[in-house]
Amino acid sequence: MSIEVRVPTLGESVTEATVATWFKKPGDAVAVDEMLCELETDKVTVEVPSPAAGVMGEIVAAEGETVGVDALLATIAAGEGAAPAPAAPAAEAPAAAPAASGGSVDVMVPTLGESVTEATVSTWFKQVGDSVAQDEMLCELETDKVSVEVPAPAAGVLAEITAPEGTTVDATAKLAVISGSATGAAPAPAAAAAAPAAANTGKDVANAPSAEKAMAEAGLSADQVTGTGRDGRIMKEDVAKAVAAAAAPAPAATPAPAAQAPRAPVAAEDASREERVRMTRLRQTIAKRLKDAQNTAAILTTYNEVDMTEVMALRNQYKDQFEKKHGVRLGFMSFFTKACCHALKEVPEVNAEIDGNDIVYKNFVHMGVAAGTPQGLVVPVIRDADSMSFAAIEKAIAEKGKRARDGKLSMAEMQGGTFTISNGGVYGSLMSSPILNPPQSGILGMHKIQDRPMVINGEIKIRPMMYLALSYDHRIVDGKGAVTFLVRVKEALEDPRRLLMDL
Repeated sequence: MSIEVRVPTLGESVTEATVATWFKKPGDAVAVDEMLCELETDKVTVEVPSPAAGVMGEIVAAEGETVGVDALLATIAAGEGAAPAPAAPAAEAPAAAPAASGGSVDVMVPTLGESVTEATVSTWFKQVGDSVAQDEMLCELETDKVSVEVPAPAAGVLAEITAPEGTTVDATAKLAVISGSATGAAPAPAAAAAAPAAANTGKDVANAPSAEKAMAEAGLSADQVTGTGRDGRIMKEDVAKAVAAAAAPAPAATPAPAAQAPRAPVAAEDASREERVRMTRLRQTIAKRLKDAQNTAAILTTYNEVDMTEVMALRNQYKDQFEKKHGVRLGFMSFFTKACCHALKEVPEVNAEIDGNDIVYKNFVHMGVAAGTPQGLVVPVIRDADSMSFAAIEKAIAEKGKRARDGKLSMAEMQGGTFTISNGGVYGSLMSSPILNPPQSGILGMHKIQDRPMVINGEIKIRPMMYLALSYDHRIVDGKGAVTFLVRVKEALEDPRRLLMDL
């Protein structure tokens, strides 16, 4: 039986890749999940594992070829014919030897997701010498977007930790080694040890074809480029970095003093009472993205206030029935999400983004809901919120919020948002100016509901009021559009029947 090996999903907005390296040849034995080849996109390098055990058949896409998503890469002949073959690849591919022999298994960094190339080892749950079961959690990695748990690929004993806590590792790094109890395990380490020794004596690794082409065009030799790929392989992005470093050494050195500005002196009596804690990768990314948003977009904020009387009355009237029927509490977020989706239809530029010299209008609403977690701010995305019911929105917000607090959100759940709602009111904020979440062009800030005296039909009455703030990118959204959007949100909340009548 022949099994097809196809190009996996490459990530958002990535439609093609270049076959950089094949680790197997036709006729080689392969195990399940053993690495077959490496694909290179314009953002990340993607490794393609074997979908089944068997013998490598035909390689359809050779090294250097450009392939699209789901394109056929190769075929594998599944069956028992793979048994005698592992001896040959053991000398060529040391990484395959331990898995084939059953002696030791390398614990590698799992797929980190689109545009994520490195992670920091935050916590080891096991120590050297501990017994581990298959799929038991070994450690936790922290990226600039999410935390990733690393399970044990096999049962055995944790023999070595190669990346201790605090170490920054790339997407292809080895984290640890698990030794098994199989009787044939003894010769495997010797073979594995011999191969790296040979590898260290000289670089016997082919560079990525796209890198070779880029070096030829730039007039660089392999000695002038530092490779970051597997076994020191030079990738296309390595050449780009080398070219950039050679072309602009002076500008790169000029801003360095500002970035490394020394900290102001601290009084001796205060120094002993300070505590220095390294920023997490998530916090570093939040800081960078927020600053980038301020530097890139022309951010302006407009304000309004909304009388929450009708929404609160409607919620109080139906909240018990709503929870009984749908199994989730009726909150304010579903009303605001519905109101924003309603307003975005009338002012579509608030739901658009700038791409170079083009404006990309989104004919759908993927609503980002900012959530504060112990690790920092994250923005899970509720997809197609404009077509969801109140109950579906409340369920999605509750589920995403729990996953955010538990650090279980995947990168896919935080990508693709077209507009964001941030509720600072849950912390008691009365008014604020939210910062855009690039590349989005608008973000609505909700705030604390506070009783205030208002003039209603010539009479002073106490009403539950909330300030609303819309921050928008003035490059794409004019003042008229921003004010119109906020007024439509206000109207929908002060008279929720407008949502039902689509007014």
